[in-house]
Parts: sequence; structure tokens; C-alpha cells
Amino acid sequence: MIQANQFLAPRLRGRFGALALALLSTFPVGARAADVSLTAPGADDKLTDKLEAASSVISAETNDLTTAQELLAAANADYRTMVQVLYDNGYFSPVVRIAVNGREAATIPPLNPPSRVDSIAIIVQPGPPFRFGRAQVAPLAPDTEMPDTFASGEPASTGAIRDAAGAGVEGWREIGHAKARVGDQRIVANHPAQQLDAEIDLLPGQRLRFGRMTITGESAVRREAIRRIAGFPEGEIYSPKQIQRVGTRLRRTGAFSSVALTEAEQPNPDRTLDYDVSVEDEKPRRISFGAEVSSRTGVELSAAWMHRNLWGAAERLRLEGRLRNIGGDEDIDGIFLVRLDQPARLGPDDNVFWIAELERQNKPHYSLTRFHLGGGVRRVFSDDLWAEASLQAGKNWADDAFGDDREFEMLTLPVKAQWDRRDNPVSATDGFFLEANMTPFLGLSGTASGARLVADARGYIGLGAEDRVVLAGRVQIGTVLGASLSETSPDMLFYSGGAGTVRGQPYQSLGVPVGGLTAGGRALLTASAEIRGRITDKISLVGFYDIGAVDSGQFVGSGSPRHSGAGLGVRYDLGGLGPLRLDLALPVDGDTDDGLQFYLGIGQAF
Repeated sequence: MIQANQFLAPRLRGRFGALALALLSTFPVGARAADVSLTAPGADDKLTDKLEAASSVISAETNDLTTAQELLAAANADYRTMVQVLYDNGYFSPVVRIAVNGREAATIPPLNPPSRVDSIAIIVQPGPPFRFGRAQVAPLAPDTEMPDTFASGEPASTGAIRDAAGAGVEGWREIGHAKARVGDQRIVANHPAQQLDAEIDLLPGQRLRFGRMTITGESAVRREAIRRIAGFPEGEIYSPKQIQRVGTRLRRTGAFSSVALTEAEQPNPDRTLDYDVSVEDEKPRRISFGAEVSSRTGVELSAAWMHRNLWGAAERLRLEGRLRNIGGDEDIDGIFLVRLDQPARLGPDDNVFWIAELERQNKPHYSLTRFHLGGGVRRVFSDDLWAEASLQAGKNWADDAFGDDREFEMLTLPVKAQWDRRDNPVSATDGFFLEANMTPFLGLSGTASGARLVADARGYIGLGAEDRVVLAGRVQIGTVLGASLSETSPDMLFYSGGAGTVRGQPYQSLGVPVGGLTAGGRALLTASAEIRGRITDKISLVGFYDIGAVDSGQFVGSGSPRHSGAGLGVRYDLGGLGPLRLDLALPVDGDTDDGLQFYLGIGQAF
């Protein structure tokens, strides 16, 4: 750059020559990385890390900012950034100095930067941490829950002030004041006392009701169907939860790739608030594939085809097929099922569904062919809780320990409920999962009647920074009431062993002895425990122990047959799909001598 200026200088004269030289100096022909440093005397490591992470200068090379003008702009931006980070962490009398080639960055004219930047030194003096003196948000709606961090004597921060103001506004919105907002703010730093006084005025506005809902966007779903699914609460007192529920109902159909709800800028004269709902359609059809491998049952392949808007009312038709035991110990079997869901047929939270299943099961201790038809209703109570009930007619043909060519005809009334409070369904670190199934069955043509009950409970506790260690536990319990062991279709009885119950034990290896053969039990109890430790952002190691018991009676007791297994696993995080899972397990207690078992799949074991 210097050589270029020297070559042109004799040919430029007067003010135009000087201006040209100044402009040329802002476009260097070459650039090299500057020596960048940040020091924060008196700051702890956590605060220093936050300052470094927020600095535009420190990330300049990563963001390909290398010219003198770009580096000077980044340095000037860092004054505000450093102060904001300090305010957010409770330091309200900071001093920030940023030296570019030894000169304070703020004093360097932006149109006349240095020809090159060799060094940038950021020096941050946080000063003493402040605490809240006066901390007030008013007026507050009844039952408003304010954050504990915003109180006299607590460490002061702008984040705590924002949280408190947000909680105050949300409290008014929860009881119908949709246009509540923050009014005047009085924030004063008392430096000698090292206190921050914060007073926030709220403007609740009028209490409003829901007005009209308009629909925009091109959609193949009929407008009347969108309205029925949304269940917009026109005329009711405004509630943000109601609006969230409207959006959830529309997204739950799977028919839309985008759902946006926008409230009107101003309420109507009659104190109602209109909403605009904008939707964009998802692609109407989807094909998916899956695979799972285990040492005993071989490969399982699955495929599904789904139509998301069959007749223009967001109906969802799903065709699914699975092939199992490919290369496994048993003959190949599989299932083909059809399910049609019709949203909002009985109400915005009620889906009607129709199902048909044709399945062949070749299990270690029985073979069975089953065909079932039925229909039912699913009710969604919240984002976490749903239940469904159906009426089905079916027939089973079975060969098992009690004989060949046995037939079972029955009407069943399956009832299923699920409560899912996990933070992540595919790889939970906190929360719980509860599922209960009850299937009363009425036997026809000589088939016995009874009921099958199954419960599945899972819990998760995260430990350490960012939940790098997770304790996970699972309990499964089941029983068959009414019908005797020999009168119950074998697919309704219980076995233990394999990936879903006790790893390290062969699949369905534990049952009830019957004349030298094995049948399923009328009662089941299994328990699993895992310790999951994250080694890197992607890789985790898992240690686990599983135990299971079955019984020919209705309940598992101390003398019931049981077995257990334990092992180690590795997980590789695949993002939204969950982790790629490999488990290696050995039997701990039981009669098997099959040795090492392995299991490969996607998602946690539970």
C-alpha cells in the first residue's frame, strides 16, 4: 500500500490529491491478523468468558474482518457491547478502554483509519458489583409471579429488570389485558452505595375479548375446516394460552409448514381484539424409512407413506409396513397397518381415527396371525397430556405352548393415556413420562373375556453443568385379569428379555414353563436404570442395569421367575433425530448362557 501511494503521489496535486491519498489509505492491498488481547482485572473467569464471547474484535478473524477500517469499526462497537455485558451481570460503574495500535479507538477518525492494525488491546475494569436498592414494578395484576432475582438486596442486573417488567406485563395479559405494556422507567445507579434503584410503571390498558379471526395465505385445506380445527374462542376473555392453543391445534394436524397468529394493532371500539391467522401448506405426501439391528432378532425394516390433506379438511392417511427378523433367529414376520385421522370432528381437541391392522408374529415361543378393524377418538388435553379410546373387532390364529391352530375372536375397547413431561422426547435430561393402557376384551365364539393392563413410567434427572450426567430410570408393570393363561391370546401375555425389557437376555427368553415349552405370563414387572455421561458435545457413554420378572398369576411375587442383565453403551448425537445407539450387554442373573448381546438403533433405549 505504501508503495502504491508513493507511485501515485507525484501525479496528484492540491486538495484532490490529498483526498485521493486519504481514500486509498482505507483500502490496503494486504492484511494480516492483528494481535488482539482482552484483560479484565477483578473479573472472574465466568465474566471474562462472557466478555470474550461477546467481543466483535476477538471474533473478527473468524468473521473475516481483516481490513483496518473493519477492525476499527469492530473496536468501536465493542465499547457498547462490553458495557452491556457488564450491566447484564450487575456491574454499573465500569471503565472500558480499547487501544488500537496504542491509541484509544474512540478518538481515531473513522474516515482516516491507520494504514494497518497491528494490535488491539481491550482493558475492562468492571468496578464493584451492584445490588438492588429499590426494586418495584407497579401496578401488578392479582397473582402475578415476579422473579426472585428482582428484589431489594439481590444482585442487580439489566436482565433481572427485563424479566421483572416482562412478568408484570404477562400478568396483566393473563387476565385479559392484551395490550398491557411498560410505561415510564426510572433506573438510578447510586455509586457510593453500590446500589441500583429500579422503578417500572406498567400500563395495563383495557380488558379485552377475542374478536374475529381472519385467515390469510393460500391453502388446500378448506377455510371452514381451518376454522373448525383452530377452535378460535371468539367472544371469550382474552388469554395468551388460548391463542397458543389455537396455533398448536393447527400445527398438530401436520398439514401446515407454517402457522402465524398476529393480533390487531388496535382493539375494536367494542373492546374486542381481532386476529389474523396465516398458514402455509406442508407438502401433502411424505415417505419415511427406518431400520434397527439386534444380535437375536436381526434387522427390522420399516417404511411409511402419509397423505396430510386427503379430502381438504387436513385428514391424515398413513400406510405403514414393517419387516422383522431379517437374518434373525425366527422366521421373517411383519405388519401392515392403515390409519386415518380426521381432526376436530367432535371438537377442536378431538380427533376421530380409523384403523386396520394385518400382522404376522413369529416369536420364540409362539406364532400368530391377527387382523383387527376399528375406530376411536383421541382427546388432547394439553401439550403434555392426551388420551384415546377405540372399539375394535379382531380375530387371532395362534400356535403356542397350549396347542396349534387356536382361534380367538373378540371385541376390544383399548384405552390409552400418555403424560409426557420430558424436556426432549428423543434424549431426555429432565422430567418424566407416564403411559397407561387398559384393554378390556369381550370374547366371542367361545373365547374368554377379561382385561389387559399395562403401565410404563420413566424419570430423568440431569446433574452437573449443562446436564452432562443424566440418571434415567424406567419401570414397566402389566397384568391380565379374568381370562386364564391358556384362555388368553399369546400376544396379550407377557415375556421379558431383549431391548425393550432386559438387555443382555435373549429376546422373550423369560416366560412361564408349560409342559416342556414356554408361554407368556399373566403378570410382568421390569425395571431399568441408566447413567448417561456426555464425553463430548456429540458422544456419550452409558452404563445400564435391567431386571425383569413374569408370573402365571395376576401379580409378580417374590417367587416369580426373574432374570437381569447389564452392560455399556455409546451414543452419537444426530441432532433432532436423537442419538445413534449401540448397547453391549451380558446376562447377570438367569438361566441363559447366550453371552454377549448387542443392540443398534436410533434414540435412547427409553
